[in-house]
Amino acid sequence: MRFDTLAVHGGERVPGPEGSVVFPIFQGTVFTVEPGSDYHDIKYPRLNSTPTQTYLHDKLAALEGAEAAVATSSGMAAVTTILHTLLGTGDHLLVGDGLYGGTHDFLTKHAARLGWEYTVIDTHDPSSWEARANTKAVLVETITNPLMRVGRHREVVAFARANGLTSVVDNTFASPVNFRPIAAGFDLVFNSATKYLNGHSDVVAGTVAGAAALVEQVRHTQNLYGGSLDPHAGYLLSRGLKTLGVRVRQQNANAHAMAEFLSGHPKVAAVNYAGLPDHPDHAHAAELLNGFGGMVSFRMAGGLEAAEVLLSALTLPAVAPSLGGVETLITRPALTSHAGMSPADRATAGITDDLIRLSVGIEDSEDLTDDFARALDKV
Repeated sequence: MRFDTLAVHGGERVPGPEGSVVFPIFQGTVFTVEPGSDYHDIKYPRLNSTPTQTYLHDKLAALEGAEAAVATSSGMAAVTTILHTLLGTGDHLLVGDGLYGGTHDFLTKHAARLGWEYTVIDTHDPSSWEARANTKAVLVETITNPLMRVGRHREVVAFARANGLTSVVDNTFASPVNFRPIAAGFDLVFNSATKYLNGHSDVVAGTVAGAAALVEQVRHTQNLYGGSLDPHAGYLLSRGLKTLGVRVRQQNANAHAMAEFLSGHPKVAAVNYAGLPDHPDHAHAAELLNGFGGMVSFRMAGGLEAAEVLLSALTLPAVAPSLGGVETLITRPALTSHAGMSPADRATAGITDDLIRLSVGIEDSEDLTDDFARALDKV
């Protein structure tokens, strides 16, 4: 089945319980135990084994082209559970530059306490990558937040295989519509499903997908840490997944239109979007991705003061954190997604105080560009 058909029919139970076409919510916490059941297979929400959860996992696996998947209570629960599964005391991790602020904060504030070592690598320079004897994994992001860089991901996969490492990718900004990491050779893919996978700004969730044996290890770790997804949130996520393809393609088109509009405006100093020909990663991103995503970041020629005027003058986008919903959102990452980083770390990463991040929704693109044109006239 092609992607949009998978989004609707993948993982479905036919017929569903009591003949239901839409799989219901199993909200209960108590189920009878079948004789001989392993602890991790007892039906219990924390063990990620109830009917609503396993239904969602099958749907996620189908969309990712993976053997198995498991949902988590948030995107951060996904990445931290993966790392706790793969790393032990004395182990070493390679991480791509441009990490999401929460992942960066977790490593900088907790890795040493947990006995882990990590090295930040330039994902655009494979010749600089080195694995140690104690290196266990490499973690990168498909499209980085908030500068929209796209690393040499095929080379990451080849490097991991050559050195016996587990390759892990955060695919949140791309979604499986624009990039299929498992098909590209990654061992594990995770998403903050709060964003594009759910797509309606009403669920916090995460997902992990990959080979069945590896995902099962992640699930067992999660079962003990407790970062499981509530059945009702899982139901909403499975519903959101059915429209993923149509939503993301509209967001791709709208973001491309916004990037072109902004890059041609005299009051905008710089635009970060891999779909623009002058983006440093455009050539290899075009070969790697099926679409460039719905995220754009930019800086105003007038700096921070101009950025604040623009944000206050817009009428369609909500000035709010998060991303990937049907509505357009705009924010300054220095105050939201990367606020936990020190000013020095933000400066090193190129996240200036005046950087603006735009999550483009599914509105009509002409209405969005008209709104920005009016707001820019006030700057």
